[in-house]
Amino acid sequence: MNGAFLNALAILLGSLLGLVRSAPLPVRVQVFLRTSLGAATMIAGIRLIAENWGDGFWLALKRLLITFLAVVIGFWLGKGLRLQRGSNQLGRLAGKYITAARNNPPGRPVAGLAACLLLLGAAPLGWLGAVEEGFSGGYYLFAVKAVMDALAMAGFVQLFGWPTALTAFPILALFGALTSYCEHVAAPFCLAHHLADSVNSATGLVACAVTLVIFEVRKVELANFLPALVVAPLLEWFWR
Repeated sequence: MNGAFLNALAILLGSLLGLVRSAPLPVRVQVFLRTSLGAATMIAGIRLIAENWGDGFWLALKRLLITFLAVVIGFWLGKGLRLQRGSNQLGRLAGKYITAARNNPPGRPVAGLAACLLLLGAAPLGWLGAVEEGFSGGYYLFAVKAVMDALAMAGFVQLFGWPTALTAFPILALFGALTSYCEHVAAPFCLAHHLADSVNSATGLVACAVTLVIFEVRKVELANFLPALVVAPLLEWFWR
């Protein structure tokens, strides 16, 4: 649960930053942070994919093909389940709370807590981070999310007041529980059946898609890709 704890700590530190500094970060600093976060996410994603190449060229190539198929199938499965639509609805609800606070500051603390929890809890990067830590022990994706959440909380706490910092605790509980499930339930099962590498590869490839959003290259329906993490081990199971 190191990643979940890091995420929660970043939320508290970001809130503290927002309370002591009212001026927004300079544009140059914002561009630097966006570039750094995008690069870090890409490196973390490639790292998860590249772990398979130690198993031999042909096996790694087969797993890479399975990963691409899993991402494609997972995307259409997520589209059928309307995962992105649900994520967008949560985002719009949070947006209403934020707009109301900007029009009539300060916003209600309860509304601020709800907005922060909706935005930070539904972020696909957090779910990917929980899977990464549960299966491989790394928390690189959580580290990226921690920085992003800290910057977001610096603005939220100015809109809604210090109580929004309490978002750290449900976020810790949510991603801590998900990481624990992956580590103690999902990962042991996949390891026993030699399926964990396919999960890591799918996680890495979806993480690379997150980079497109961070760099603002194009809009990507990230939530629809999450089923790929389940489809990948199933494909490897059948492709034996």
